[in-house]
Amino acid sequence: MPLHLVGETIDKTRSHYQAETGKLVQLMRGVYFDADDDIEAVVLRHAVRIARYLYPRAYLSAASAVLLGPTRDGRLFLSGRRKQRTRLRSLEIIQNEAPNSPSIAQAVIDDGMGEFRVDVSSMRQRFLEAFRLRSEHAASIDDSMRETIAQRLMEEYGDAKGAADAVWALARENQWYREGELAERYFLRRPAAAPARNEAAIDLIVAWHGRPIGSLIHDGFEWRWRPTDENGPPLIRQTTPGKLPPFILSLLPEGWLESVLQERDERAVLRSGKRYMSNITIVENQSELAMLPADILLTPLAGFSKGGVFTGRYEGPGRSDIEQNFERNLAQIYARAETPRLSGVQIKAPMYLAGDGTLTPSVTKPFTHILKPAGTSGFEALPVIEWQSLTLGAVAGFVAPSMALVAMPDGMPPALLVERFDIRTSQEDRRLLAMEDFASVLGVPTEAKYDGTIERVARALRPLSTMPDEDVLLVLKRTVFAWLIADGDMHLKNLALLKIAEPGSRQFTSVRMAPLYDAVTTRIFPGLESDRMALKLNGKDDRLRRADFRAVAATTGIKAADADAAIDDVVSRLDAGLEALALPDIAPAGSPIAESAERMRNLVRERLDAFS
Repeated sequence: MPLHLVGETIDKTRSHYQAETGKLVQLMRGVYFDADDDIEAVVLRHAVRIARYLYPRAYLSAASAVLLGPTRDGRLFLSGRRKQRTRLRSLEIIQNEAPNSPSIAQAVIDDGMGEFRVDVSSMRQRFLEAFRLRSEHAASIDDSMRETIAQRLMEEYGDAKGAADAVWALARENQWYREGELAERYFLRRPAAAPARNEAAIDLIVAWHGRPIGSLIHDGFEWRWRPTDENGPPLIRQTTPGKLPPFILSLLPEGWLESVLQERDERAVLRSGKRYMSNITIVENQSELAMLPADILLTPLAGFSKGGVFTGRYEGPGRSDIEQNFERNLAQIYARAETPRLSGVQIKAPMYLAGDGTLTPSVTKPFTHILKPAGTSGFEALPVIEWQSLTLGAVAGFVAPSMALVAMPDGMPPALLVERFDIRTSQEDRRLLAMEDFASVLGVPTEAKYDGTIERVARALRPLSTMPDEDVLLVLKRTVFAWLIADGDMHLKNLALLKIAEPGSRQFTSVRMAPLYDAVTTRIFPGLESDRMALKLNGKDDRLRRADFRAVAATTGIKAADADAAIDDVVSRLDAGLEALALPDIAPAGSPIAESAERMRNLVRERLDAFS
């Protein structure tokens, strides 16, 4: 039996023992799978049974009441006592609040584990559900479903007028008056002339690795995501009707770049650029896709770096005598729509490393590396501090991208060059790769990236990861590391999943925590001397002790012994790495940058000594 539900198909003691011995994998509390099964396929096959187990008082509604299962993109729609969402690998269970007097029927389902009965919206109710305003449930019922339900109701009640009266009766019981009006209008409709088109409407093509996967449509009032690719894994989900999908929203520029582009709204931002992270391109005409270069890493940075310093030739923007000229020159690069857009507050430039070691802006070239220049007003050492932070992260056992400090022209402080890990590495590589940050995973807007908790991240991660125990433990270790290096900027956009699908697969074959990125000691910079953790854990964001991390482990399903071993591993590795850390010659001894780097090392030493 591939699916095991505690209390139904297996008892609690046996499930725990078999999970400990590696025979079962726990996806979430009470839900287990055979370790050697294709969990993605099993979850989708038994989606309704899992939903009935998790939410016994809810019923199938909207498109799922019609399909008696999830939609093609893995969404299962329920109605119940409250609104909530649950992600289980490729399955997303979406529950809205049921009406006060629902009209319910029963359906019989057999998913290979035997027949069972489940409550579903009646024909009348699902027809009303199709007309709810700003409802993801309503959007799931397409035109053909709506027409089929209407024909079925007219057969039952004799004609269109009888069907409209029957639906209206249910609408009045639940005070769904506007839905009742729209349903009646649908039944009594007459052919009409084609409406005038709003010229402000736009239809953008979204491509992944150059292949169109759907359209972003704005009718002048709100957004609508329409997937078109049925052969690949579901990457983009519109969780709030009328709003941009969180995945797309997470790609949009922030901070400095947002101010440089000077666009007034999301429509203008999306029309001003074409290339984004995670191998995403967004264009108005499909012919534009063939003109954009594929982002493939053919020249690893390791071949042009030594001792932490870039040994190739920098041919990017510089500055003259006026300090602001560098930013102005960089802004001119972004004025071209072909320049890849980057999210994040820090100034960044998309770069291409050629086979001869030449580093140039990736305007019409592949986007393989990210350049992070130094800041001003006390932030001149930021690239060096991030280099030290990522170096310590790699020593502490985390996967970190290749990186090097770059000597900049015109007397500017060194910049940091970071290699992308979310792109293909050869022309023969046909994998599909995407990185999704936890603001997108949790469906929260960018401005709420500091509002989450480590516990919430771990709870969302477990049912999505293909190696859940390892990744949840990794989140704990990453949190310990962030505390020990005084990284106050590990927010929801600086934690991400790296998703990989093999060619031809309709599901992601690997969903793991992404490598360490954007890690930096923040407390040494002006105004941040009292910086706290970006995400709370155990209800705290400062003065953390081992007990706080152990509390997180208990909350997120990590055994105490494993948590202690993981914490000790990070502490011991970081301690040894700090002793061996040597600043490259690019920052001369005694310079302000070298002094900032030393203050960082001293701060990490203080935290290591005080940690218990």
